[in-house]
Amino acid sequence: MKNYVFKRRDDGVHIINLSKTWEKLMLAARALVAVDNPQDIVLVSGRPYGQRAIYKFSQYLQTDYAPGRWTPGTLTNQNTKKFMEPRIVVVTDPRIDR
Repeated sequence: MKNYVFKRRDDGVHIINLSKTWEKLMLAARALVAVDNPQDIVLVSGRPYGQRAIYKFSQYLQTDYAPGRWTPGTLTNQNTKKFMEPRIVVVTDPRIDR
């Protein structure tokens, strides 16, 4: 995260480098646009504040989404009912599943 912090104020608040953040957002957008079928994108959010965002995103682009906790083996076990084999997985907050 040090690459994305412009500076730290005296009160301890970190100021984000918007140009670096914008570059990475554009890179992610290009990766998502390169996928031909929107069904090959899966959005995952374990936290409540990200669930609405992935729902709205998947509503507009008709992608699959997995709010909250999901069944183990969803991406690896072909015998499960909810098996998915996406090309891209977008995760809102990976720290929840440490």
